[in-house]
Amino acid sequence: MSPASRPASSADLAGQRVQVRYIRHGEVRARVSTIGADGDRAFVLVAGIGVASNYYENLAPGLGEFGPVHALDLPGFAGVPYPKRPMSIQRYAAVVGTVVDELGLVDPVLVGHSMGTQVVAELASQRPELSTLVLIGPVTNPRERSLSKLAFRFLESSAHEPFRVAMLAVGAYLLCGFRWFSAVLPRMMRYRIEDVLPRIQAHTLVIRGEHDSLVPRSWLREMAGLLPRASTWEIEGAAHSVMYDHAKGVAELCVDHAREPFDTRSTEGAGQDLAADAAAGKLVQVADEEARNRRVHVTPRLVLQVLRSRWNEFFASAANRPQDIAEAKTEHFQAQVEAFGAADADAEITEGSQPDARPGEGRA
Repeated sequence: MSPASRPASSADLAGQRVQVRYIRHGEVRARVSTIGADGDRAFVLVAGIGVASNYYENLAPGLGEFGPVHALDLPGFAGVPYPKRPMSIQRYAAVVGTVVDELGLVDPVLVGHSMGTQVVAELASQRPELSTLVLIGPVTNPRERSLSKLAFRFLESSAHEPFRVAMLAVGAYLLCGFRWFSAVLPRMMRYRIEDVLPRIQAHTLVIRGEHDSLVPRSWLREMAGLLPRASTWEIEGAAHSVMYDHAKGVAELCVDHAREPFDTRSTEGAGQDLAADAAAGKLVQVADEEARNRRVHVTPRLVLQVLRSRWNEFFASAANRPQDIAEAKTEHFQAQVEAFGAADADAEITEGSQPDARPGEGRA
């Protein structure tokens, strides 16, 4: 990646606060958490079923090159009240559309993860003026729409997820509750995203993790064929929540995609079963070793700050107190900035003492 495509540095992020607001769509509301304010093109992030916008907490700071980043908690998720009747994917897409309109966003970059890919794909299919779309871990594989297969694939992929992702999921599912989760799940499973993809005019980037059993390579290839304008990438070593543990690489891909849509590419080291697709410009395997090996500097004070902010955010979300949610998110965000800032400083020292990478070595 070119230096211009690198996410904002820790120095750029220091002192930024997270803003939280609610936007109403009919009888329901969405909660919007925003980082940054400068720039005229925003990223809009939509999470998957049952989970919260904090799944994007590692990714969001790297997306602020063109404008603010808005992470959404949709009705029924993360403590946001839900209506009496379950919501369809189409209705969730309408909620996101209202958020875009109410915030006055012009051609934002829509990013969806898991069920969130269905939501943003549905909205993009209805709005041809949207030019840029990112689908991360898109569901559901048409050949595995049964509950038993979906559950098995989820558990299979979860075995490759870091422990902190599991902890995020537990808190999010508690806030969502079994009743709403089980009401929305059948609608997610029945939604035929394969019928929607051909209607999308936006240039679409599709990302999967190497160990994402919910999104096999065959499904990625099929999506590439259905989308009129698509680039597909696989992140080595990642699972379904690829944007959390491999946030740096995914952020750089998203920013580059938003700046200038990807052309045909090839990368040395791709697996043999990907060779034909890579030659056709459809599928490229990308090593994300730098992001995977990145370590933070953790101190007892930072650990206490993170635990306190998590605790406060959980109960503030359960009570729908936006100001308290914003304070908790800001506290957690600043702990991340400090921890990663120290790691970045050490990385610069280490890189200065190492020879340059050999030409042809790809990095996400």
